[in-house]
Amino acid sequence: MKILVTGKNGQVGHCLVKLLEAQTELEYLALEREQLDITNKSQVNKIVNEFKPNIIVNAAAYTAVDKAEQEPELANAINRDGPLNLALAANNVNAAIIHISTDYVFDGKGLESYTESAVTSPQSQYGRSKLAGEHAVVQACNKHIILRTAWVFGEHGNNFVKTMLRLAKTRTTLGVVADQFGGPTYAGDIASAILKISKQIISDSHNYGIYHFSGFPHVSWYAFSKKIFEIALEQKLLTQSVQVNPISTLDYPTLAKRPANSRLSCDKINNDFGIKQSDWQDALARIKEYL
Repeated sequence: MKILVTGKNGQVGHCLVKLLEAQTELEYLALEREQLDITNKSQVNKIVNEFKPNIIVNAAAYTAVDKAEQEPELANAINRDGPLNLALAANNVNAAIIHISTDYVFDGKGLESYTESAVTSPQSQYGRSKLAGEHAVVQACNKHIILRTAWVFGEHGNNFVKTMLRLAKTRTTLGVVADQFGGPTYAGDIASAILKISKQIISDSHNYGIYHFSGFPHVSWYAFSKKIFEIALEQKLLTQSVQVNPISTLDYPTLAKRPANSRLSCDKINNDFGIKQSDWQDALARIKEYL
């Protein structure tokens, strides 16, 4: 099996490369943006035609949610046109594509966990660009896996956990949004899910389609932050506790509208691939590695 990975320096890409390094039965090529600009169709075609992967994993994305409101063209180029280029190239060499998407494709107004068949209605430019990318991949390559996830964090890159730990060094009191709910998802678990899916679809082509993968239990950002500080204090990464105060979304205005409900149902991925939800509390137990 040959796997091509884009966005190798992102949170998921970084973890996936570490996993692939330990796999002796496969060959992989992992590239960063400077090595492969997915918005450049001719460059994508050249690399894919030369490497001839069995699977392309697109971990490259424009993820600056608020900035996307001011840079819609760039967000669309990376999140829509890039995946289209990769999907077309994959189709040309009869490869499958695994494309990472997001909870932002939903409006977040529902009260239950979103299933893969739930109606999409993104409320931000970021969400619209990611949904457009999903549609492009589905239309361009029949052998596709769309993997929607949410609230990604890990040891590498920028994320909520690292932000909280950084703020705790200079602040003793913080206000954190308490009316947005979701499942924090460890990037390493996303990478593991991708590798497991890759190995299965190589031999069984019946499970292509859209899947959700995120963490459990579902919590608010407020509850998530409290757990971060609790574990950091237990492991003596903090010398004093941080007072976390619950605030509403209205108290913390942002350019892009965030989904109030980012809960994703992960029953389908468990049934089809035997992949259980990310245990974010277990991942936080290794909090020293996030510094």
